Amino acid sequence: MLSLWKNFRRAFSAFARARKGNVAITFALATLPVVGAVGFAVDYSHANSVKTALQAAIDSTALMISKEAATDTNSQLQANALKYFLALFTRPEAKDVTVTASYNAGSGSQVVITASAQVPTSFLGVIGYDSIAISSSSTAKWGTARLRVALVLDNTGSMADDGKMPALISATKSLLSQLQSAATTDGDVYVSIVPFVKDVNLGAANWNSNYIYWGTAGTQDAASPNETDNTSWDANNGTCQDQGGTILGTSSSYKTRSSCRTKSSCSISGYTSQSSCTSAGSCSVAGYTSQSACTGAGTCSLSGYTSQSACTGAGTCSLSGYSTQSSCTSAGTCSISGHNSQSSCTSAGVCSKSQYTSSWSCGNNGGTWTTGHWTAATWTAATWTATPGTWTAGVWSTATTKWVPDDHSTWNGCVMDRGYPQSPSKLGGNSGPDTVNNYDTNAGSPSVAINSSLYPAEQYSSCPQAAILGLNYDWSGMTSLVNSMSPNGNTNQAIGLQLGWMSLVGGGPFTVPAMDPNYQYQQVIILLTDGLNTQDRWYSSQSSIDGRQQLTCNNINAAGITLYTIQVNTGGDPTSTLLQNCAGSPGKYPDSSKFYLLTQANQITATFNSIGTNLTKLRVAK
Repeated sequence: MLSLWKNFRRAFSAFARARKGNVAITFALATLPVVGAVGFAVDYSHANSVKTALQAAIDSTALMISKEAATDTNSQLQANALKYFLALFTRPEAKDVTVTASYNAGSGSQVVITASAQVPTSFLGVIGYDSIAISSSSTAKWGTARLRVALVLDNTGSMADDGKMPALISATKSLLSQLQSAATTDGDVYVSIVPFVKDVNLGAANWNSNYIYWGTAGTQDAASPNETDNTSWDANNGTCQDQGGTILGTSSSYKTRSSCRTKSSCSISGYTSQSSCTSAGSCSVAGYTSQSACTGAGTCSLSGYTSQSACTGAGTCSLSGYSTQSSCTSAGTCSISGHNSQSSCTSAGVCSKSQYTSSWSCGNNGGTWTTGHWTAATWTAATWTATPGTWTAGVWSTATTKWVPDDHSTWNGCVMDRGYPQSPSKLGGNSGPDTVNNYDTNAGSPSVAINSSLYPAEQYSSCPQAAILGLNYDWSGMTSLVNSMSPNGNTNQAIGLQLGWMSLVGGGPFTVPAMDPNYQYQQVIILLTDGLNTQDRWYSSQSSIDGRQQLTCNNINAAGITLYTIQVNTGGDPTSTLLQNCAGSPGKYPDSSKFYLLTQANQITATFNSIGTNLTKLRVAK
């Protein structure tokens, strides 16, 4: 335009100096400035309109190209940029359109699109300008900010209700797709996943790692070397054996180290306490269960009598039916039937001629009279033969046993909250190397010299099926992990949140990629849960668990990490004050815009989509 104006001024100056011609020529020449001025305004406005359309087209082209620029060859980049631009630039009057694209990954990824064209003029042709050149450029920057996201996901038993687990799985995969699409190059977006219940699964294959506490030494911590930890994995997973290595039993009585080491027994089976054992005994003669009966034992000539007094009072009668000596000796039999006493028998008789019943009548009629004969019964007394038994009293003894922990390779991968067996923080005034408290609420790295900083192994029967996954961009691997999630166990949001935080900063089970100083990094935790806290390593009180988690939330905010909290409340639970107070972003804590209360499972997808959109926005920088 500056060149056009200079030419116009030269022409006008020449016209002013001219002295030849007539009025018609003068008038014709006088119209040139007028026509030029009008033509300039019309053609310039038209060119500006075309340039505005060109700018809009290259802005959109830059955004579209940015999603593929890192993987395109230079020729592909040029061809695709031209294709996208021509689809968007709908001004056919523009001629000689050219589009160039460049991609630069240094110090932040960016795409620069430059376009130019010639716009034919309608009036300026009279002064020698048939077209006006237009050009513009657009830059899309996205690589100066990189994203690291930790997904802390509830896998507890209540997630089986109301379709929540299928909805969570679907929504998480959709979010992963969003995050993947926002990454132009590997490392632009990293994601970690921490499924949690009461415990978290660190992966059974990591059993030999130095961040796991087994309790092998049997001490609570270095400051209390004499305090045995009977809550440890080694104390609760093993076998009770005698000194020869024989397993003493598989019953619940011997399934822990403490029960094994207190194992005792009685020399007589059936007695399980020391008092009952020592008051019991055994007799060398069968059938005697007390010491007095045993030492007075013997045998009776008559069966059925087990004591001397009973035996000597017993006997047998020659006549059946008599069980005492007095009744036996007063009994007998008469030679004449029908007489049951000696007096009636001896006064009775019988005639050889049966028709005569008296001695006189029998003899006067030539018969023979026979007087009755009484035979007395005889009593044979039982005899007692003394055979005293030997009484052996019961002996109570404590067995010499040893506890052999199971091989650590049999561990299922679950760990509890970091801290001390009795409490999250140190009890009393102990001193020593183990002086840092509250490892359950911070992201300090585990140290083999500090037991409370390690993750205590537990053979939890409801261990999450899906193990943790540190920061990565293996999108198919993350999808497979999400598909394996299954609901089971109680709720402990705090341990999931602590490990989610550690997955961003590194330490213990997590190796975190170094941050490139040429980039800015946004660190984000998304915590989703459907319930209130019910159990952790120490407590079954919600308020106690919530108190520990609030400390973790405060520390996360102080570290400058954005924390989204989502409560999926399909069961009519109270709205979680804890989750509301935990949601935050740098410079604003709590941040109500980072807390979501859902009442239906199908809202999870929309919520994740909204969060994902906020995290992955690209912007046109120039």
